[in-house]
Amino acid sequence: MQSSQIKHFNYIFTGTGLSALMAVYKMVLSGKFSDKSILLLDEDAKKTNDRTWCFWDKEESLWDSIIFKKWDSALFANEDFKRDLDLIPYQYNQIRGLDFYNFVFQTVSKQSNITFLMEKVTDINELETHVFVGTEANRYTCDYLFNSIYTRSFALGQTKYPVLQQHFVGWFVKSESEIFHPEQATFMDFSVEQRGNTRFMYVLPTSKTEALVEYTLFSGNLLPTAEYENEIQIYLRNLGADQYEIIEKERGSIPMTCFPFWKKNTKRVLNIGTAGGWTKASTGYTFKNSDRKSSELVEFLQHNPAPKMVLFHQKSRFWFYDLLLLDILHRHNELGSSIFSSLFKNGNPALIFNFLDEETTFVQDVKVILKCPKMPFIKALFSVIFRSNKSNQKQ
Repeated sequence: MQSSQIKHFNYIFTGTGLSALMAVYKMVLSGKFSDKSILLLDEDAKKTNDRTWCFWDKEESLWDSIIFKKWDSALFANEDFKRDLDLIPYQYNQIRGLDFYNFVFQTVSKQSNITFLMEKVTDINELETHVFVGTEANRYTCDYLFNSIYTRSFALGQTKYPVLQQHFVGWFVKSESEIFHPEQATFMDFSVEQRGNTRFMYVLPTSKTEALVEYTLFSGNLLPTAEYENEIQIYLRNLGADQYEIIEKERGSIPMTCFPFWKKNTKRVLNIGTAGGWTKASTGYTFKNSDRKSSELVEFLQHNPAPKMVLFHQKSRFWFYDLLLLDILHRHNELGSSIFSSLFKNGNPALIFNFLDEETTFVQDVKVILKCPKMPFIKALFSVIFRSNKSNQKQ
């Protein structure tokens, strides 16, 4: 009797972060899923400006109407040099989390076949003919499930693939004095003390007196909140900001790993977003990758009415490039500044961004990679090969 009360859906999304909402929004736009019942489950209502996404692009996209700010120029700096990066034909774009949520839900909420429930997922169990989903309040079943709830233990419980974090604290500040350059974003400023890590400042100015100022690390361990905030204070003081107001704060920790999350995919369950390895492992950038992968997913579902989710993922050579960089930063975290500096000091910014978007040819890949210090990458190559052979011997 109890099982007959369990509501069934064609698709369930557990977690409604960036990747899930992009996929659902594109499913609606396609017009091909109006006959499918879709359930979105998340314990968060998505009513706050909880994060900021940035991405570079050279073409119009679905998200142009909610871009908060665009920059045609960016600054790269370390303790020895500064370089103004002309981004054309690219622009660097900023989207605020709340604007994105409102934009997507404005469309999704009008669809009679889509239900959003604010419930915490507690259990996912795949059976032969369906997937069972439990929350703190209810029970559901579906034909196929898309999971974006990240399980840290998957990556941390192994040693074959390095795991770093892009962790940061950001302040949205308003200064009394005009200290920012609104026409130029500070992409990476490594002039801050490195302290044996890869540490940089990231600044997104929206006016001469307003900006998001973020202290960011690519490293294994998080810091006490006070350490991030102290570095932001020092940086603002060095810019000449004696008096300023903190409008908002944000913080985050994005896993940077080449761990093959897609191996957790099954016949009826597909891990997406960070949980599926959609985050760009070498940079922590998520928006552009999720945009591309969500489009691929919607296309995949249209052409495979009864899909095997395990078949969705395809590994590329860029995954291997990311693995080499993460191996270096895992073993020698202090090398981050020199690697990124060598890349941006004389490299073509448009080519570098094209490379980071995984849209270059192999010949172009080589041009970018040759800008980097050779020896660390050669050592990383041998380290990766050794770990792979060691892992294969154990199996």
